[in-house]
Amino acid sequence: MVENRTPMQVEDAVRAVLNHAGLLASEFVALEDSYGRILAEPLIATADVPPFNRSPYDGYAIRSRDTTGASGTSRVTFNVIDHIGAGEVSVKMLNAFEAIRIMTGAQLPAGADAVAMFEQTVENGQSFTLRKPFAKLENVSLQGEDVEKNEVVIESGNLINPGTIALLATFGYTQPKVAKLPTVGILSTGTELLGVGDALVPGKIRNSNGPMIMAQLKRMGIACRMYGMSIDNLEESYQAVKKAAQETDCLITTGGVSVGDFDFLPAIYERLGAKVLFNKVAMRPGSVTTVAVADGRFLFGLSGNPSACFTGFELFVRPALLKMMGAQKPFLPHTTARLAEDFEKANPFTRFIRAVYDGETVRPAGFNKSNAVSSIARGNALIVLPSGTRGFVKGDRVDVLLLGVEEGAFKWMG
Repeated sequence: MVENRTPMQVEDAVRAVLNHAGLLASEFVALEDSYGRILAEPLIATADVPPFNRSPYDGYAIRSRDTTGASGTSRVTFNVIDHIGAGEVSVKMLNAFEAIRIMTGAQLPAGADAVAMFEQTVENGQSFTLRKPFAKLENVSLQGEDVEKNEVVIESGNLINPGTIALLATFGYTQPKVAKLPTVGILSTGTELLGVGDALVPGKIRNSNGPMIMAQLKRMGIACRMYGMSIDNLEESYQAVKKAAQETDCLITTGGVSVGDFDFLPAIYERLGAKVLFNKVAMRPGSVTTVAVADGRFLFGLSGNPSACFTGFELFVRPALLKMMGAQKPFLPHTTARLAEDFEKANPFTRFIRAVYDGETVRPAGFNKSNAVSSIARGNALIVLPSGTRGFVKGDRVDVLLLGVEEGAFKWMG
């Protein structure tokens, strides 16, 4: 008897997954190993930035009041009494119509309250003239104008990018606190599957989903455990899934979630005592995507069709893993673009089309059936077409989810 499945809307399915995503523990890692991790505590400034008033240019530190009345017909002369580079501090105090030659980044010397850039001066040996008045603090970078001490610069839950690395280094965080990475397993099911290095034989295909998901995880900075391939035998498949599920925070299986004679995962979830969050989603491709939770561990049952598998990972697995790591922005970045060509298919369910986005327009990446592989490689985005629509034409504005970008928000949902 064929199992009757009621499809869940994509938005509801995503929320159901995130509602069951428990927060992982945290750990301290070396600064040089922290890129791509999620901050587990706020990044708090340990000092002002800049730490002192400094010059943003190469020039001369001066007293602004000495430039009063300066003009092209009444130039003011300054005598140079010292020369300081970045990292140096002058011990001299400026008096009237004195200046100190100063390099970019150097601390403003005592008595100075402005900087005249070299190109604003006419030099003559150890002196120079100015033809304009300078305001107090003109051409001066003030202490704390960028960041003040004890300020929360980056909230916890943010991805550590190169800019974050710069801030961590600036404030002396040699061991930033980050979320632990989840332990993720991949298990592919199906007697039709061959290893990547195996020769093709009639009725068989090479397992592309396992390596693909491994790469999707690697793009997130997450390693995985490969549990090989399971044959279409209920008992052997059950034992394989049970072992893998016990050893991971999240087990991703591909195939075996439909309603065919050899699709055993629904029965396996039942034997494991897993809570099935949903077993059908109102989407194309990937309607048979199934997600369950057993002993607080995720069991993601993705379609065996490559495009459906890929899409299911990006929509459900990716945000779940990021939520487990405390990420503030667990979803794919969203934008809108104009279609570069017609798409005439009706959309009874929400449709996700592998696509090429060029910054202005978006178009399908080629062959787009659920078993397609080539369009995954060509695409850098997913076009999102709402359910209940009957086709789109060139020039229509559509929602687009960007792939391979660090973080974003699920703005296309509701």
